Amino acid sequence: MAEVRLNKVVKRYGKLETVHGIDLEIAHNEFVVLVGPSGCGKSTTLRMIAGLEEITGGTISIGSRVVNALPPRERNISMVFQSYALYPHMSVRDNLGFGLKIANMAAPEIEKRVNEAAEILGLGPYMDRLPANLSGGQRQRVAMGRAIVRNPDVFLFDEPLSNLDAKLRGQMRVEIKKLHQRVKTTVIYVTHDQVEAMTLADRIVIMRDGHIEQVGTPTEVFERPVNVFVAGFIGSPPMNQLDAVVRGQMAVLGDGTGVPLPAGLVLSEGQQVVLGFRPESFAPRGHSLHWEGATIAVSRPVVIAEPLGTETILFVELGGKDVQGKMLNPREVHPGEELEFTLDLSRLHVFDKASGRRL
Repeated sequence: MAEVRLNKVVKRYGKLETVHGIDLEIAHNEFVVLVGPSGCGKSTTLRMIAGLEEITGGTISIGSRVVNALPPRERNISMVFQSYALYPHMSVRDNLGFGLKIANMAAPEIEKRVNEAAEILGLGPYMDRLPANLSGGQRQRVAMGRAIVRNPDVFLFDEPLSNLDAKLRGQMRVEIKKLHQRVKTTVIYVTHDQVEAMTLADRIVIMRDGHIEQVGTPTEVFERPVNVFVAGFIGSPPMNQLDAVVRGQMAVLGDGTGVPLPAGLVLSEGQQVVLGFRPESFAPRGHSLHWEGATIAVSRPVVIAEPLGTETILFVELGGKDVQGKMLNPREVHPGEELEFTLDLSRLHVFDKASGRRL
């Protein structure tokens, strides 16, 4: 079993602490994505699991073994990097089998594993090509194949798609998901792209400044973010966030607009809060999802319209800030045109202004 456990893991470079005592448990065969902005500690955490960075404090376990003192080759992990790191003078076949050859594996077993990896990743037609004669997506598949042939307990991916264009990234996300379904082993995947995180993960680990902010399924972190950082980071377009002051059972925005607070939420008079709502919960009348709960309506002129085919993103001013709404079944909208927007109150999020925590 290839569970991975991090217990109070710390990383320091001299006096600078970059990972602050994080705890994380990853189940056998689970696909977990570490996501967060640049410098949040996600790649450092992955490299500590791999053994490429020494940990300063805490323990890392893979299966039943504490691996703190083990070199990477003894951890039975395989890592796929952002750069493909292929040998340019070797064919695809030789790139796939090179690590096994260095490990003195018998030639028939090397051939068997290489052929299995090639079949899984659709590399059969390219086995005699050099990396220079492959596309970016094909090179990334070779890099993944080189990891597969080792039959590792854990796959580690460090931003493997960041060098690809948008279309190829979408295709490779599907390939990686298929790979996990076929190979059935533990995957830890690092990205700064929240779309990758949402589409690939069984669970997402959202990091900021060396801390874990939230761990949950894609649905959990999208629908119940624990703080304003997670709320703004997860979702595309991001969640709208507006400052407000509590007056009775209303939250009053900076422009005087009153928004009813959720039933049962008891807050102090004058308390400063942040109201969050996603663009799909704020739509022009007649162009929204079917909402059965309470709503409020506000009329606002459109500042910018961004047509996206099946929907249009609309920017309007509310509470003294630009917010985004989604128009489904769109029609042409011109800047300055006034529309009546409906806000779905059942999907309103309320955060404490001072702490940023969900209320």
